[in-house]
Amino acid sequence: MSCIRHCFTAEQVALKVLQSDLIKEAEDRARVEREIQLLKLLRHPHVVQLFEVIETAGALYLIMEYASGGDLFHYIVENQRVPEPQACRFFHHIMAGVEHLHAMNIAHRDLKPENLLLDEQNCVKIADFGLSKRFDDNQLLSTACGSPCYAPPEMVSRQSYVPQMCDLWNCGVILFAMVCGVLPFEDSNLQVLYEKILAASYTSPSCITDSVKELIQCRS
Repeated sequence: MSCIRHCFTAEQVALKVLQSDLIKEAEDRARVEREIQLLKLLRHPHVVQLFEVIETAGALYLIMEYASGGDLFHYIVENQRVPEPQACRFFHHIMAGVEHLHAMNIAHRDLKPENLLLDEQNCVKIADFGLSKRFDDNQLLSTACGSPCYAPPEMVSRQSYVPQMCDLWNCGVILFAMVCGVLPFEDSNLQVLYEKILAASYTSPSCITDSVKELIQCRS
């Protein structure tokens, strides 16, 4: 991903280059095409915008909204943790974007700080729709995907899951990571990690308020 200046508007935009020889496999090609189609549908202040797609014999070029603030993961690392007022502001942005996705019958399924970008005004932009899925009303999904530390219990136990609830669980984990500076569920042993998730076994540090603790419990 690189930053360029649009030749007509003079605005800074992000250029994502996908080399054709790296997306030869049908599965990879389908993932890229799905992401492009979904981004074309989405227009929201808290979802990264896709402006244009250019395809050549050697590469696919995605011209997208530029987020100069980097991603939320690095913001958390640099600040050790996010003060609650700012975390609540970020969380409001995330939930507004997620609400729009769900209204369009789209589940992201890989929400995590690395996939949340920040613009120059520290507004959150949801990005990376490679694992996203369109769903019908009342449809259950069964594909396990995303990052293990953010996986909801239904996905861990290989049960069918409500797509919207998967995203909401992700949001609860993100909120915890912001205000605590660590993940609620971590372990180098994947089986132990899954056992912690299934048991909802985590400890909230004393530094966070009861209202935030309750919000985390509501989302996770």
